[in-house]
Amino acid sequence: MTRPLISIALLAFAAIQIAAEDPSSMRFAPNEAFGLGERLEYDVGYKFIKAGTAVFSVGKDPVNVNGRPCYDIRFDVMSLSSLDFLYRVRDRYRTLVDIDGIFPWKFEQTIREGGYKKDYEATFDQVGNKAYTTEGTFDVPPFVHDIVSAFYYVRSVDVRKFKKGETVNLKNFFDRESHDLVVRILGRQQVEVEAGTFNCIVVEPVIKSGSLFKFEGRLLLWLSDDDRRIPVKVSTKIPIGTIDAELTGYRGLRGPLTSKIK
Repeated sequence: MTRPLISIALLAFAAIQIAAEDPSSMRFAPNEAFGLGERLEYDVGYKFIKAGTAVFSVGKDPVNVNGRPCYDIRFDVMSLSSLDFLYRVRDRYRTLVDIDGIFPWKFEQTIREGGYKKDYEATFDQVGNKAYTTEGTFDVPPFVHDIVSAFYYVRSVDVRKFKKGETVNLKNFFDRESHDLVVRILGRQQVEVEAGTFNCIVVEPVIKSGSLFKFEGRLLLWLSDDDRRIPVKVSTKIPIGTIDAELTGYRGLRGPLTSKIK
């Protein structure tokens, strides 16, 4: 179905308005965790059944947005073709993240799950604090994040210096609202996946009004305990068990994975 003309006009107007602003007050956020060309690959499964694959990737070349270089970050999830007859999944998320400030200028979401389809876009005015989306225009706090850019921002933070129970706090925009996103440090743990055995820092992202993305269960992430802080494992706890994504391969890293034991 063709997107309504009013939505296209709204997004175009937003881009023009943002370009006219002077982003001289933009923040600088140091980042040694990830860079251009990084690719992380995962198997996604329920218990002992592999159901699909997922990929986090950063484009090899920066994308210019409002005169500022950005990371072109994508997250793709797909079910195994052999299981498509049960439930076909082809989801893609894309965010354009400011290289200097690690905040998003644009977010895109394409959802294809079974018979359900959704296409969504948001253009963030990080100067005027507005989100221009296919669902309307919304006020947002300074340097607000989308669901993917928030994850990469957390990677840029050196959580190795944090104690158990301490938090990383940021603002997250989804479902037409901005929320306080708290990422709690749970401790350290050694994890074995197909890509190897890693020393990890375990964190839990939580929205104050409930679980992240409104999951009824918990979302846990195992980040490599080194400068890269790549997600080695992601586990979503649901009433009937857990859905896990485990690292199977990687390339284009910004530096070595010193947390890898074997």
